[in-house]
Amino acid sequence: MRHARPQDLDRIAPLLEQVRALGVLKEKKRGCFYLKARSFLHFHEDPGGMFADVGDERIRVDEPAGAAAVLARCAALKGSE
Repeated sequence: MRHARPQDLDRIAPLLEQVRALGVLKEKKRGCFYLKARSFLHFHEDPGGMFADVGDERIRVDEPAGAAAVLARCAALKGSE
């Protein structure tokens, strides 16, 4: 499993936009989001699909349920600020 390349991130651009719109995480480089000084969300690609490492969990994000789960994890941070 390798870190997502720019063309991989292009495939999940709508998800990236939704994460950015939450305004909770800082995107230090495209597709790598931090909570304060700590890495919180980044993406991987392999033949099995696109995955997000969010916190300590790996979630498949090229399926609607997985993308929704990532957004829910990120949105939950808004209440803990």
